[in-house]
Amino acid sequence: MNELTDSDRADAAETSADNGDMPVQAPTPDLRSGSNALKGDAAVLSGATGVPLPTKKPTDWWAEIKAIFWLVLAVLGFHSFVAKPFYIPSESMMPGLLVGDRLVVSKYPYGWSWVSPSFHLLPRWQGRLWGAMPERGDVVIVTPPGENSDYIKRVIGLPGDTIELIDGSVYLNGQAIRREERAPVMFPIDANLPCQPDSFGDFRVRGADGQMYCRLPIFRETLPNGRSYDTIDVGHSAGDDRPRITVPEGYVFLMGDNRDHSADSRFRAGFPDRGLGGPVPWENVGGRAEIITFSLDGSSSYWNPISWFTALRGGRSGGSLRPERGDPPPAPGNAQ
Repeated sequence: MNELTDSDRADAAETSADNGDMPVQAPTPDLRSGSNALKGDAAVLSGATGVPLPTKKPTDWWAEIKAIFWLVLAVLGFHSFVAKPFYIPSESMMPGLLVGDRLVVSKYPYGWSWVSPSFHLLPRWQGRLWGAMPERGDVVIVTPPGENSDYIKRVIGLPGDTIELIDGSVYLNGQAIRREERAPVMFPIDANLPCQPDSFGDFRVRGADGQMYCRLPIFRETLPNGRSYDTIDVGHSAGDDRPRITVPEGYVFLMGDNRDHSADSRFRAGFPDRGLGGPVPWENVGGRAEIITFSLDGSSSYWNPISWFTALRGGRSGGSLRPERGDPPPAPGNAQ
């Protein structure tokens, strides 16, 4: 192949100039900075596609407030009319319920009254909407007359029943509720169950595993409808003897299962007894206790998330609070 000489290259340059051809230069990039260049490019893109570029909208705070309001209203509505979680702060319902237990209370089984909404904000009225009377043996949430706090007790007497206590035995309509002594219960001692010695004695014992336990005497009671449950009776106390009363219409008689450590219908309302003042109006019953969700032993700390799990008591989650149902006890025979 022939190579171009220097004279050939000169002739080619002259020929290009004669034909009017100009050398092609690469476009110079737009090095402008700032928003003006960006706006210009955006305008070109928008005009080319016909679709405006998306822009960030400001936060609609009013819409956010309304969403939070409806969420809070839905939660309060559910708690007021369907079910609500509760916390057990006292030992009055041992052995079934311990301090630190969390449970679910259903609001609808007995209808609704002024105590049904959370915080008891409604004015007080008599009766219930779509009301139904509790069944003997039900564990219920109740608001003492004249107060806004909540107690948890067991229904023993219904309207028209007569109730009497003699030496710790409950007489319902003139007949003693069947009562059987069972093996003592052994609860591990923890921060929520310290089992401190009191006027009834010291019930702390050391188990075979070396751990300290609270050993408490158990008595199984069976109601005339066949429902049974365990109670604790550690000795003679002021509530073991009560004169016969008749439960008025629209009222219920309530007692705690821990008979010597419960302020209930056997005791006067207000200081110092802190009882229920006798039978309680049925509109003061806020719901029926259903199930234990979980239980804490009192060792947890808000600042230590690991303790939220280590404080869980084993074997208590999912425990039903409905009394066992069996055959009704036989009617007492005639005295010979």
